[in-house]
Amino acid sequence: MKGIVVQGVIGRMRMELPNLPDALQRVAEQILEDPVLAAQASIVDLAERAGTSTATVTRFCRVLGFKGYAALRVAIATESGREAQARWETDIDREIEPGDPMDRVLGVIASADARAIQETAARLDLAQVARVADAIAGANRVELFGIGSSGTAARELAFRLERIRVPCWHREDAHKALTNAALLGPGDVAIGLSHSGRTREVIEVLAEAADAGALTVAVTSFDKSPLAEAVDVVLTTAVHETTFRLAALSALHGQLVALDLIYVAVAQRTYARTTEAFEVTARAVQAHRLHDEPTSHRRRAAREAVDLSRPVVPRAAAD
Repeated sequence: MKGIVVQGVIGRMRMELPNLPDALQRVAEQILEDPVLAAQASIVDLAERAGTSTATVTRFCRVLGFKGYAALRVAIATESGREAQARWETDIDREIEPGDPMDRVLGVIASADARAIQETAARLDLAQVARVADAIAGANRVELFGIGSSGTAARELAFRLERIRVPCWHREDAHKALTNAALLGPGDVAIGLSHSGRTREVIEVLAEAADAGALTVAVTSFDKSPLAEAVDVVLTTAVHETTFRLAALSALHGQLVALDLIYVAVAQRTYARTTEAFEVTARAVQAHRLHDEPTSHRRRAAREAVDLSRPVVPRAAAD
């Protein structure tokens, strides 16, 4: 856990900021405003700038998982001192204006997503990921549920697990998800995705699965959210907003990193079954893949495919 806290401290402050009490928010804002200055300041200086007490600063440190301000300063200095990190933060903090050129927009988006992926990797509890992978590898049934962009991530994991013969289902309807969650039992797994951890339907589905005896897993950006409190395992992801992409719309990349890690870990645990499934499925779709041919041949093949897809119209009717 120590590595998780140290490597993602700046990002975690951003994520936790809206849910902190006012006094702790002021401490976080002072640090986020100038991390380099905060790493050099004493606890008294930081408390004065935040308009609070040194006891509050110490409490803020413990909320983030540090024993005291000295440990937090080291973490901030380590993170903010990296040249690449400084460049990413500069890009991320800049707004995207309506008239910005495409290369700058791309740079801001790429920097934000890259940072979210790295912070997610730093925050993931690998022992918990292994626990989830072990359970999925031996499960009779795996249920996945998410709404909106979280549903997109859940659907992707379901597709990958199906490919390696894991009996799993992704539910897009809350009523279907609830009824199927109620049919789970010990040895089964239910995974719910919600960036905020406050999506009522996802919480209800995971609670139903927990009552049925299944292992419940939350993939969320907030490890103290109602969803996190309702499950057995919490996998925490990170997100960086940009203009036009609010947090819920930017959470997909972090979620996919967590889910991809689960998938690969399951594949490792079911290696023989997985490799055999890959061979079988590859043969099944081979006839639908175009061979590597000269461009002219590919164009002709494409035209013929289009022609074959058109309905045959009798000449008299056409006239």
